Amino acid sequence: MKKLCPNLDHEDGLETVLEVPIPEDIFTIKSGTTWKNMKQWMKPNNESRSSRFEDPNTNNIQLLLGVVGAPLIPFPITYDYKPIITRSIKDHNIEASMAKYIVKQYAAAVGGESNLNKVESMYAMGEVRIGSSEFEAGEGGVNSKKKNKVKKVEMKGEMGGGFVVWKKKPELWCLELVVCGYKISAGSDGKMCWRQTPWHHSHASRGPPRPLRRLFQGLDPMSTTNLFNNSTCIGEKKLNNEECFILKLEADSTALQTRSSNKIEIIGHTLLGYFSQRTGLLVQLEDTNLIKLKSSENDTIFWETNTESLIQDYKIVDGIQIAHYGKTLVTLSRFGEGHESHSRTIIKEVWKIDEVEFNIKGLSLDCFLAPSDLKKEEEKGVEECGMVPMRNVIFPYKIQSASFKISASKVVAINVDDSCANESIHNT
Repeated sequence: MKKLCPNLDHEDGLETVLEVPIPEDIFTIKSGTTWKNMKQWMKPNNESRSSRFEDPNTNNIQLLLGVVGAPLIPFPITYDYKPIITRSIKDHNIEASMAKYIVKQYAAAVGGESNLNKVESMYAMGEVRIGSSEFEAGEGGVNSKKKNKVKKVEMKGEMGGGFVVWKKKPELWCLELVVCGYKISAGSDGKMCWRQTPWHHSHASRGPPRPLRRLFQGLDPMSTTNLFNNSTCIGEKKLNNEECFILKLEADSTALQTRSSNKIEIIGHTLLGYFSQRTGLLVQLEDTNLIKLKSSENDTIFWETNTESLIQDYKIVDGIQIAHYGKTLVTLSRFGEGHESHSRTIIKEVWKIDEVEFNIKGLSLDCFLAPSDLKKEEEKGVEECGMVPMRNVIFPYKIQSASFKISASKVVAINVDDSCANESIHNT
């Protein structure tokens, strides 16, 4: 990973220390396009920042980062620092009792509850490779009589980048992710979750603060134990020649309603954890999210997002097992009775962890503050959930897909965490 950026203006000038390290091969990209993009991102001028998106080679970056960049876990986690099992498992039904036993075995496998409780903060740095393939299936809606025509369009090549994530008890976290020079930031100050992208002003998520999904991909065992401590065991399954227990968590109606709005309804959000029977470790994390959108023409559109993360290469760091490699596969499906054809987009991410540290000295609360522009909008009371009004946001381009066109505002609406953007949903 490269931690220094060359001086593009003066060959003899000092190199700049990067906030987010970048893979070495990024420097080999011809004509230095990536570094020019990063330089433009650092400029406060909105016009120069918007001009970057005119490059047709980066038309998919907004969709990719919007889906896999910084997704959240369906519900908040209670951090009580008490032993994982505080009551006898006999006080629960058989499914819940089995789940608690499996979680206790997981806690022992990753290093033990005593070691996990010693962790007050953490830092991780790694690299990612993201690519996508788009499938078009049919030209009509559910009730259409047209004969379906199936096409397949694959995006050429992969996009590389790096990320840095910081975490501090109990609900403080911050992520910075850079892919092809485009940066997305997200975090939680314990009161709300927020996100900042090059194409959208800083905005907050609906509902209470929730943890970052990326932390549960083998990086934060303590949060994983707290998350699945209230799960149920629904069976067994063999994954990659590994017999696994399946633990299930499902968002209740109250949590779904809190994240819903007038034009976006969260129908369901389910989380599955696959724990190896041999090692006790978490080897796969899967969640399915179904939302319903109402367009300006009263058409109902459904979006289903299924995310599967394969978690591998556990290594011991300060007595705790941390996953250092994994693959994430996201299937984004759109269907409904509208005139637009159905579609399915598959996004693939490969990630690798290069550095992990625990109990970071000097990591204060100031490191997790929300962006200043988000605070300004909240003080003005522009939106109930503190978002920047969509009418003030400049979207410089539209993402083209094989089966339909997705406007930038619609991509924002797909992400449930950007739910206040629903006022801008429209058909293109």
